[in-house]
Amino acid sequence: MLKTILVALDAKASSSPAQTEIADLVIETLQNLVMSPDSKVILCHVFPPPNSEMELPVDRPHPESTATSYLQVEKQLQSYQNRLAVPSEIELVTGDPAEEIIRLANIHKANLIVIGSRGLTGLNRIVQGSVSSQVVEESPCSVLVVKAK
Repeated sequence: MLKTILVALDAKASSSPAQTEIADLVIETLQNLVMSPDSKVILCHVFPPPNSEMELPVDRPHPESTATSYLQVEKQLQSYQNRLAVPSEIELVTGDPAEEIIRLANIHKANLIVIGSRGLTGLNRIVQGSVSSQVVEESPCSVLVVKAK
């Protein structure tokens, strides 16, 4: 039985249309799962670790502030949360995405992780890595990978 489902979303407010499409597909897939009334969903987003202030160029604009980014992601996850028919929580954490997703799955004793895949292949996959592949390999529970259409 699916008692606790961890849903990993790349919900950045400045996400590309492809990332937004994948997040929407993940939520749509989640809504199509048969869940009992006592199931719980944890929607999570992992922020990359902040770069050292020393690395920021002084002659170029800096990325949006962490606080602004945090609030935008939280708002996006709340909009997804409002679409769910079962109780849910939001987890916003910082760190390596795959490691943090696995850590949260262990903390919440998840029965299932639902995660999107950008479908990277070849050199892009080697250079950028695949969070979903690492989660599948190291997960303490089953993983449902939602691929972009």
